[in-house]
Amino acid sequence: MLQPFHTKGISEAGVDEAGRGCLAGPVVAAAVILPNDFNHPDLDDSKKVSKEKRLELRDIIISEALDYAVAEIDNKIIDDVNILNASFKAMHEAISKLKNVPDHLLIDGNRFKAYKAVKHSCIIKGDGIYTSIAAASILAKTYRDELMEGLHHKYPIYMWNKNVGYPTQAHRDAIRKKGISPYHRKTFRLLPEPAQIPA
Repeated sequence: MLQPFHTKGISEAGVDEAGRGCLAGPVVAAAVILPNDFNHPDLDDSKKVSKEKRLELRDIIISEALDYAVAEIDNKIIDDVNILNASFKAMHEAISKLKNVPDHLLIDGNRFKAYKAVKHSCIIKGDGIYTSIAAASILAKTYRDELMEGLHHKYPIYMWNKNVGYPTQAHRDAIRKKGISPYHRKTFRLLPEPAQIPA
Protein backbone atom coordinates (compact mmCIF):
# COMPACT_ATOMS: atom_id res chain seq x y z
CA MET A 1 0.00 0.00 0.00
CA LEU A 2 1.30 3.46 -0.93
CA GLN A 3 2.16 5.95 1.77
CA PRO A 4 -0.08 9.04 1.87
CA PHE A 5 2.66 11.52 2.80
CA HIS A 6 6.34 11.93 3.62
CA THR A 7 6.00 14.58 6.33
CA LYS A 8 2.71 14.99 8.16
CA GLY A 9 1.06 18.38 8.47
CA ILE A 10 2.60 20.17 5.49
CA SER A 11 1.67 20.66 1.85
CA GLU A 12 3.50 18.13 -0.34
CA ALA A 13 3.58 17.80 -4.13
CA GLY A 14 4.59 14.58 -5.82
CA VAL A 15 6.58 15.17 -9.03
CA ASP A 16 7.40 12.68 -11.79
CA GLU A 17 8.22 12.65 -15.48
CA ALA A 18 7.46 10.44 -18.49
CA GLY A 19 9.30 9.92 -21.75
CA ARG A 20 12.87 10.27 -20.62
CA GLY A 21 14.06 7.18 -22.50
CA CYS A 22 12.14 7.85 -25.71
CA LEU A 23 13.70 8.49 -29.11
CA ALA A 24 11.03 11.00 -30.11
CA GLY A 25 8.63 13.48 -28.60
CA PRO A 26 8.76 15.63 -25.47
CA VAL A 27 9.55 14.78 -21.90
CA VAL A 28 6.47 15.45 -19.76
CA ALA A 29 6.32 16.13 -16.03
CA ALA A 30 3.43 16.38 -13.59
CA ALA A 31 3.14 17.79 -10.08
CA VAL A 32 0.25 16.68 -7.86
CA ILE A 33 -0.93 17.71 -4.39
CA LEU A 34 -3.37 15.18 -2.92
CA PRO A 35 -5.45 15.26 0.25
CA ASN A 36 -3.67 13.40 3.06
CA ASP A 37 -6.52 10.89 3.20
CA PHE A 38 -6.51 10.15 -0.53
CA ASN A 39 -6.35 6.46 -1.25
CA HIS A 40 -7.21 4.26 -4.21
CA PRO A 41 -6.44 0.52 -4.34
CA ASP A 42 -5.38 0.65 -8.01
CA LEU A 43 -3.01 3.62 -7.72
CA ASP A 44 0.60 2.64 -8.39
CA ASP A 45 3.60 3.43 -10.55
CA SER A 46 2.12 4.12 -14.01
CA LYS A 47 4.34 1.44 -15.57
CA LYS A 48 2.62 -1.19 -13.42
CA VAL A 49 -0.93 -0.13 -14.35
CA SER A 50 -2.82 -1.03 -17.53
CA LYS A 51 -3.68 1.69 -20.03
CA GLU A 52 -7.39 1.41 -19.24
CA LYS A 53 -6.77 1.66 -15.50
CA ARG A 54 -4.40 4.62 -15.98
CA LEU A 55 -7.16 6.55 -17.76
CA GLU A 56 -9.62 5.75 -14.97
CA LEU A 57 -7.10 6.83 -12.35
CA ARG A 58 -6.32 10.04 -14.24
CA ASP A 59 -9.94 11.15 -14.00
CA ILE A 60 -10.06 10.31 -10.28
CA ILE A 61 -6.79 12.16 -9.60
CA ILE A 62 -7.92 15.25 -11.51
CA SER A 63 -11.23 15.21 -9.67
CA GLU A 64 -9.83 14.74 -6.17
CA ALA A 65 -6.42 16.45 -6.22
CA LEU A 66 -6.06 19.66 -4.28
CA ASP A 67 -3.89 20.90 -7.12
CA TYR A 68 -2.11 19.46 -10.17
CA ALA A 69 -0.23 20.62 -13.25
CA VAL A 70 1.45 19.11 -16.31
CA ALA A 71 4.28 20.54 -18.44
CA GLU A 72 6.17 19.36 -21.50
CA ILE A 73 9.61 20.15 -22.90
CA ASP A 74 10.00 19.42 -26.60
CA ASN A 75 12.66 17.40 -28.38
CA LYS A 76 14.50 20.49 -29.65
CA ILE A 77 15.11 21.72 -26.11
CA ILE A 78 16.06 18.18 -25.07
CA ASP A 79 18.72 18.25 -27.78
CA ASP A 80 19.90 21.69 -26.65
CA VAL A 81 20.18 21.10 -22.89
CA ASN A 82 20.26 17.25 -22.62
CA ILE A 83 17.53 14.98 -21.28
CA LEU A 84 18.42 15.32 -17.59
CA ASN A 85 18.22 19.11 -17.64
CA ALA A 86 15.10 18.96 -19.82
CA SER A 87 13.49 16.66 -17.24
CA PHE A 88 14.31 19.14 -14.47
CA LYS A 89 12.95 21.97 -16.62
CA ALA A 90 9.68 20.09 -17.20
CA MET A 91 9.37 19.41 -13.47
CA HIS A 92 10.04 23.07 -12.63
CA GLU A 93 7.43 24.22 -15.14
CA ALA A 94 4.84 21.82 -13.72
CA ILE A 95 5.57 23.01 -10.17
CA SER A 96 5.38 26.66 -11.26
CA LYS A 97 1.87 26.03 -12.67
CA LEU A 98 0.51 24.95 -9.28
CA LYS A 99 -1.83 27.53 -7.75
CA ASN A 100 0.00 27.37 -4.43
CA VAL A 101 3.68 26.60 -3.89
CA PRO A 102 3.92 23.44 -1.72
CA ASP A 103 6.10 23.22 1.39
CA HIS A 104 7.86 20.10 0.20
CA LEU A 105 8.47 18.37 -3.13
CA LEU A 106 8.65 14.58 -3.44
CA ILE A 107 10.72 13.86 -6.54
CA ASP A 108 10.76 10.46 -8.22
CA GLY A 109 14.37 9.46 -8.81
CA ASN A 110 17.77 10.20 -7.34
CA ARG A 111 18.54 13.66 -8.76
CA PHE A 112 16.82 17.03 -8.89
CA LYS A 113 17.74 20.66 -9.36
CA ALA A 114 16.27 22.64 -6.46
CA TYR A 115 13.15 24.66 -7.27
CA LYS A 116 13.51 28.13 -5.71
CA ALA A 117 13.71 27.71 -1.92
CA VAL A 118 11.27 24.80 -1.72
CA LYS A 119 12.57 21.78 0.17
CA HIS A 120 12.64 18.53 -1.75
CA SER A 121 13.33 14.84 -1.23
CA CYS A 122 14.52 12.56 -4.03
CA ILE A 123 13.02 9.11 -3.68
CA ILE A 124 14.22 6.23 -5.85
CA LYS A 125 11.20 4.33 -7.18
CA GLY A 126 9.08 6.90 -5.37
CA ASP A 127 6.17 6.30 -7.77
CA GLY A 128 5.73 2.93 -6.05
CA ILE A 129 6.01 4.39 -2.53
CA TYR A 130 4.04 7.66 -2.23
CA THR A 131 0.53 8.37 -3.49
CA SER A 132 1.35 11.86 -4.78
CA ILE A 133 4.32 10.65 -6.86
CA ALA A 134 2.26 7.74 -8.22
CA ALA A 135 -0.49 10.20 -9.14
CA ALA A 136 2.06 12.43 -10.90
CA SER A 137 3.37 9.43 -12.82
CA ILE A 138 -0.17 8.62 -14.00
CA LEU A 139 -0.84 12.19 -15.18
CA ALA A 140 2.52 12.54 -16.94
CA LYS A 141 2.23 9.16 -18.65
CA THR A 142 -1.37 9.55 -19.86
CA TYR A 143 -0.77 13.10 -21.09
CA ARG A 144 2.34 12.10 -23.01
CA ASP A 145 0.85 8.91 -24.44
CA GLU A 146 -2.13 10.79 -25.84
CA LEU A 147 0.16 13.43 -27.33
CA MET A 148 2.24 10.77 -29.08
CA GLU A 149 -0.87 8.92 -30.25
CA GLY A 150 -1.99 12.20 -31.83
CA LEU A 151 1.38 12.64 -33.58
CA HIS A 152 1.06 9.07 -34.88
CA HIS A 153 -1.55 10.30 -37.37
CA LYS A 154 1.05 12.64 -38.91
CA TYR A 155 3.83 10.03 -38.93
CA PRO A 156 2.20 6.57 -38.85
CA ILE A 157 5.32 4.76 -40.03
CA TYR A 158 6.91 5.04 -36.58
CA MET A 159 3.98 3.32 -34.82
CA TRP A 160 3.84 5.89 -32.03
CA ASN A 161 0.29 4.77 -31.31
CA LYS A 162 1.88 1.61 -29.90
CA ASN A 163 5.41 2.56 -28.77
CA VAL A 164 4.76 6.26 -27.90
CA GLY A 165 8.32 7.04 -28.99
CA TYR A 166 10.21 4.33 -27.11
CA PRO A 167 12.96 2.40 -28.96
CA THR A 168 11.05 -0.66 -30.10
CA GLN A 169 12.14 -2.82 -33.03
CA ALA A 170 9.35 -1.41 -35.22
CA HIS A 171 10.28 2.17 -34.34
CA ARG A 172 13.93 1.64 -35.19
CA ASP A 173 13.11 -0.26 -38.38
CA ALA A 174 11.06 2.75 -39.49
CA ILE A 175 14.00 5.08 -38.78
CA ARG A 176 16.25 2.83 -40.88
CA LYS A 177 13.73 2.93 -43.72
CA LYS A 178 12.41 6.50 -43.59
CA GLY A 179 14.87 8.52 -41.53
CA ILE A 180 13.79 10.80 -38.72
CA SER A 181 10.83 13.10 -38.16
CA PRO A 182 10.89 16.66 -36.77
CA TYR A 183 10.01 15.12 -33.39
CA HIS A 184 13.02 12.81 -33.05
CA ARG A 185 15.78 13.59 -30.56
CA LYS A 186 18.87 14.02 -32.70
CA THR A 187 21.31 13.77 -29.79
CA PHE A 188 19.97 10.31 -28.84
CA ARG A 189 21.39 7.07 -30.18
CA LEU A 190 18.48 6.41 -32.51
CA LEU A 191 19.91 3.16 -33.87
CA PRO A 192 22.09 0.65 -31.99
CA GLU A 193 24.46 0.28 -34.92
CA PRO A 194 26.40 3.15 -36.55
CA ALA A 195 24.23 2.91 -39.65
CA GLN A 196 23.53 5.84 -41.94
CA ILE A 197 20.08 7.24 -41.17
CA PRO A 198 18.26 8.38 -44.32
CA ALA A 199 17.99 12.16 -44.57
